[in-house]
Amino acid sequence: MSRNVYIAATESSSGKSAIALGVMEMMVKKVGHVGFFRPIISAERSSPERDNDIALITSHFRLDLPYEQAFAYTSREAGELIRAGKTSALLDGILARYNAVAARFDFVVCEGSDFEGETSAFEFNINAEIARNIDAPVLLVVDGHKIGKDGQMAGLDFAVQSFQEGDCKVFAAILNRFPAERIDELPAFLRASRHTDLPIFALPEDPLLAAPMMSEVAHVLHAETFYRSDLLDSLQATSFSVADSSPEIFLSQLRDGALLFISGDRFGNLLGVMLKLNSAKPVNIAGIVLTNGFKPSGAVSSLLKEVKNMVPVLSVPCTTFEAVTAVSRIHSRIYPGATRKITTALALFESRVDTQKLVDLLKTAKTGVVTPKMFEFGLIQRAQSPRQRIVLPEGEEDRILYAAEQVLLRGIADVVLLGSEQKIRNKISHLGLNLPGVEIVQPVQSPHFRDFVSTYYELRKEKGVTPDMAETIMADPSYFGTMMVYKGLADGMVSGSINTTAHTVRPALQFIRTKPGFSIVSSVFLMCLKDRVLVYGDCAINPNPTAQQLAEIAVTSARTAQTFGVEPRVAMLSYSTGASGGGADVDRVREATELARKMAPELPIEGPIQYDAAIDAGVARTKMPDSKVAGRATVFIFPDLNTGNNTYKAVQRSAGAVAIGPVIQGLRKPVNDLSRGCTVTDIVNTVAITAIQAQAEK
Repeated sequence: MSRNVYIAATESSSGKSAIALGVMEMMVKKVGHVGFFRPIISAERSSPERDNDIALITSHFRLDLPYEQAFAYTSREAGELIRAGKTSALLDGILARYNAVAARFDFVVCEGSDFEGETSAFEFNINAEIARNIDAPVLLVVDGHKIGKDGQMAGLDFAVQSFQEGDCKVFAAILNRFPAERIDELPAFLRASRHTDLPIFALPEDPLLAAPMMSEVAHVLHAETFYRSDLLDSLQATSFSVADSSPEIFLSQLRDGALLFISGDRFGNLLGVMLKLNSAKPVNIAGIVLTNGFKPSGAVSSLLKEVKNMVPVLSVPCTTFEAVTAVSRIHSRIYPGATRKITTALALFESRVDTQKLVDLLKTAKTGVVTPKMFEFGLIQRAQSPRQRIVLPEGEEDRILYAAEQVLLRGIADVVLLGSEQKIRNKISHLGLNLPGVEIVQPVQSPHFRDFVSTYYELRKEKGVTPDMAETIMADPSYFGTMMVYKGLADGMVSGSINTTAHTVRPALQFIRTKPGFSIVSSVFLMCLKDRVLVYGDCAINPNPTAQQLAEIAVTSARTAQTFGVEPRVAMLSYSTGASGGGADVDRVREATELARKMAPELPIEGPIQYDAAIDAGVARTKMPDSKVAGRATVFIFPDLNTGNNTYKAVQRSAGAVAIGPVIQGLRKPVNDLSRGCTVTDIVNTVAITAIQAQAEK
């Protein structure tokens, strides 16, 4: 079952809060421990007025969830990030806050933004992006009042299509506030939709939910309240009445729940209302608004205090027409503590929505989508604990310093920078960076330098290395950093932003060496497509691997996939599938497949197989219908470096995939290489990967 649901509206004033109440009640009954989260709220962070829906849900369901933890950004904060081109940072922040809530609850109800404030122009796309990146099926809320009036389903169809095009799973829709008198015509409306297979429920418009509380009236009118202010949060105005006629007429028309507007020049009408409220058969009105600046005082004030069934009396400086107009425009909310409204909303939801069907839909709505942002965020989270110590030999490079700041501030790892301390300190200051707790080591001046030189000489003297050569070599930051890993003074190393792959990997091959049972070091790229993560190997190190080496690459790549949460299904790629072709290259892959199966009989491995048969279920049904791997492979082993390197770059550029790597595998301790064209984000991700590898090795 999905562990969350995303309630998204198509426009403002759609009544999401009533739907959120109903969904929360439904999931509390089914799951028990349910949390609530809003990515973006309209209320300001420093405002005394808190987000109404967070306050409503957390208070009614007694959630142990502090207000500040139930949302990520305000509309203003989100708007600033979007305009600055920092949408990625916005999503990072939302994912961090959401995951903190998700870690505490069995299920999370997420409520989308309000289409108000600074992000309203972007919100449709933002809600889709958020839902996709937290892997949440979408429950769409549409203004049923509009559909009921014009009979057009175009708004619903457009919304469903837009979310689907954003790779979101819309599993149901609710037409909220559908005209009650036309509810029987709903099937005809639904047949007009282009998404007739989508479960759609309709909640009829309820006057009680639409009626504003007296506190809302007072707030909108900026009114001064006289008498019974304690009833402002419990009385509702279900109708409006203007006392502009004689008392005999307007009193006969007065109904329960009415909000009465009385102008200052109609003093007699106020007295008539006072008598009616004090009579044997009073009318239970919601309140009185005195317009044109009329305020009760003196004898009138004393009389009002004597009225038995007194209601709130508001005074406003505006005219009666202005007051009625302002109140009629109120879009009433369901406030915390509004018991009648909450009970009505919950009863309406349960009576009109097949909650069991909705729960069943959620059971099958788990998308399994892993977006690049989800995967990257997961890497960061996993790297943070237990925290590892990563050495960066290229400590004088700007990109390394920018990345080190992010790594430290986000708690991904502890960082050791190698290089001239004076140069590095000057650069940190010049770039305006904050690197709390960073350690800077100048290799030759390190107290470990002589020990490292001696160790390297002992390890390599049979290869012709002299003590003087060992001293010269160990002054190189790449060798010094690798020796730190070898000696346990660092848990892993990341290099290659200015050094070649050979210069990064060679020291590791010389004295860290390969794991027992493996003869080669290889690499994989973690390919983050828009909806999944694939593992490609080897795309960076071995030009023409033998069958034995290919088998080792396959098994090691599968284990790397497991380390990073990808279920391994290994495809040994070739230009031929199964027994359909022959030749030396195909035979080498066929032999490698058999060797890999013997090395790791528990792994699902298929080969030789073409790329299309490995990834496309339709092609797989034709070419390899009985295979457990064909059509659903996650680990792709290329027959040579030429094929692998070109393929990963083609997929990266043409499919917009995020390629994380190369991740070097097969070493006893983790050392990873960067591309010389790497970005700061690439470096941060590689540090996280190295930390996770170090955790796994331990």
